Amino acid sequence: MRYSPEKRLWLGVKFRIYSGLAWSDPRLPPERFLKDLTERMGEFGLELHPVKTRLIEFGRFAEANRRKKGEGKPETFDFLGFTHTCSKTRTGRFFIRRKTIKKRFVQKCKDVKQELEKRMHDNVKETGEWLNSVIRGFQNYFAVPGNMDLVKSFYDQTTRAWLKILRRRSQKGQGFTWKRFEKLIRWLIPRVRLAHPFPDQRFQRYYPR
Repeated sequence: MRYSPEKRLWLGVKFRIYSGLAWSDPRLPPERFLKDLTERMGEFGLELHPVKTRLIEFGRFAEANRRKKGEGKPETFDFLGFTHTCSKTRTGRFFIRRKTIKKRFVQKCKDVKQELEKRMHDNVKETGEWLNSVIRGFQNYFAVPGNMDLVKSFYDQTTRAWLKILRRRSQKGQGFTWKRFEKLIRWLIPRVRLAHPFPDQRFQRYYPR
């Protein structure tokens, strides 16, 4: 699909609405693009969400540009389960840090703990396999550079919640030690790891020069 600012027309066979757009073309101000997009969607009885739609200065030079203007740090935005922020690596290179949205993280931990409550008297191995599948699913989506602290926190919070449940199963369960529990989770629930490296590393792996 191609956009023509002179004719203000969308040329192509498909019309798509994206939740996030990156803009760097100095020939066409983003305000002009947003105005034309709003008008074009209005012709089809569609509209952009008034609260979720906003223009922000974001990217490699956003922090420096805002500092020159006496403004604060670049704004953040939520997209596809992540909060996106401008950040830097340990070597000073710019990268977009993605962190699990806090509200979703808290709610996910709460949901897992509630499900563990329901499974209190289920077979221990079956419950461990279920919890492992939940943690693996969380890892496969959220284990990206800059977000591993929350992924590890999810692992720790959910496994510790399971230990508390095991100790409440019966009087014998009260003597379930952490050392014994560590052996159990090493068997059923391996530690989390990075699932998605930086894009340049990923592309270099699959498309070596």
